[in-house]
Formats: sequence, structure tokens, C-alpha cells
Amino acid sequence: MDLDTLDRRISDLTSALGDSTRRAIYIAIRESAEPLTTTQIAHLFEIHPNVARHHLDILVSEGFIRVSARRPKGQSAGRPAKAYEATEKEVSVHFMPRRYEFLTEMLLKLLETLQPENVAEVAEKVGREYGKKLAAEIGTLGDPNYEETVKAVARAMTGLGFHINPDPDSQKLITSHCPFGDTAVDHPDVICSLDRGLVAGLLGALSYNVVPVVIPRRRSEEECVTEVPTTATRG
Repeated sequence: MDLDTLDRRISDLTSALGDSTRRAIYIAIRESAEPLTTTQIAHLFEIHPNVARHHLDILVSEGFIRVSARRPKGQSAGRPAKAYEATEKEVSVHFMPRRYEFLTEMLLKLLETLQPENVAEVAEKVGREYGKKLAAEIGTLGDPNYEETVKAVARAMTGLGFHINPDPDSQKLITSHCPFGDTAVDHPDVICSLDRGLVAGLLGALSYNVVPVVIPRRRSEEECVTEVPTTATRG
């Protein structure tokens, strides 16, 4: 890759995908088997349709998504709503996650060299503090119930590069893609502690002090599961 191409890709990522909500919308469209409409995006992310349309227009103008020629699922008669699908440009967004994995490996090598006694504890503390910072950037959610808060946490983590879907039948956050890649498989004690701290920090900053349980994946193709209590009281 030449420097001009690299600069252009970095510019694409920081302009079109620099916003966490827009990045999460792009990932949702890319991972969906069917094209998604503005209304579906607005409902999925609990934002006003005009806000969803603004994000979609930017993603279209930057070439990350396009208006799909396919009819949205469930619509049979009448004029179909405009729906969106990912373009081939999506491959360039993998540039950053690969670098995250590389940087994570280097940091873990550094930790192994320093040999602190409580690596997992330190990782969880770092994750918790970052979760609090991220929650502050999200801003107040008004007075959400616990279920809404867990969904907000899932959306926030999706914006960080995790592909997360809340399990509707339980309070589980199913991670189908982790930005740490194979590092999470090779060093589950550290990475899972970091993830656990991140979720705890987000929930804690949103007034729910819970202790998540992270079930690591054993292979790259497996999913990672983060379990949080099914109910919790604000504290």
C-alpha cells in the first residue's frame, strides 16, 4: 500500500467513521443479511429518523454504503422504502482492527517482560476507567431502565469495533467479532479482564454497579459471551 492510499484510508475512517454511532450503523448494515431502511436504523439505535438519515447520507457520500436495489425484507406491495447495503469499500475498514491486534500484542509482550504480578487486575482497572470515560462521552440517557442501559452498552462497544448483539432472552452480550483478534484467544486472562472492566465501567457510570462474567472463546471463529445479571438496581 502506498502512502497516498494509506492517507486516504485514514481520512475515510476518521471523517465518515470517526463518529461512534455512525461506525456502529455501518457495521450493522455490513453485517445484516438484508438491506436496512432508515426506519430500521432509527429503531435499532433508538435515534430520530432524521439523525439516522444524516449518518446514512454521510456513509453514502463517502462510499461505505449504497442504496440497495433489493426490496427490504417484509415489504411486498407498494413503493419500497429506500434501503442500504455495504459497498466493496468495507475492506478498508479492517485496516484499524488489524493494527489494534498488533499493538495489543506488543503491549502484552511488554507486560510479559515487566512481569507484574497482577496483570489481569491491572487490565480490568484500565478497562473500567475507559468504560467510565466512554460513558461520559455518551452523555446522560435520562432515566433508562436496566435493559435499556445494557443495550446502550452494547451499542457503545459496537462503536469501538466489537460486533455485539444482546441476547433477547437473557442479559448476555454476544461478541461475534473482537477488535483484539487472535490476541484474545492467546491471552484470554488479560483481554477478558479488560473487556470485563470495560462493561463494568460503562454500566457503573450509568448507575448500575454489576459484576460481568466474560466467557472467552477458545478459537478465533467462536463467539465471546459477556454475562451480566438479568436484573439490577440503580446505585
